[in-house]
Amino acid sequence: MPVPLYQAKAEFFRMLGHPVRIRVLEMLQRGPMPVRALLAAIEVEPSALSQQLALLRRSGIVTSTRKGSTVVYELAGGDVAELMRAARRILTEMLAGRNELLAELREAEVTTS
Repeated sequence: MPVPLYQAKAEFFRMLGHPVRIRVLEMLQRGPMPVRALLAAIEVEPSALSQQLALLRRSGIVTSTRKGSTVVYELAGGDVAELMRAARRILTEMLAGRNELLAELREAEVTTS
């Protein structure tokens, strides 16, 4: 029996639901990067990064190539970069709405004092 689309989407978003994986995807939007550069920027244990990269690779979100002793990762396609940009836009809108509400609450507090 095939997996319903909504369930497949939920599993996809669960797979993205780790700060290290999100950070890797954000960094790879700039282009392919060797593991050592990812390690330096993300500041996690090598084994932790390796585990997260392996999950992203198995899911097909990133690809890796070996150049000598260096492993280079890159996004598997432009859609992932667009998803990361969309998430940034959505979060910006959400936070802007909260700031507006906070400003209204502060203004109301001043006028009632």
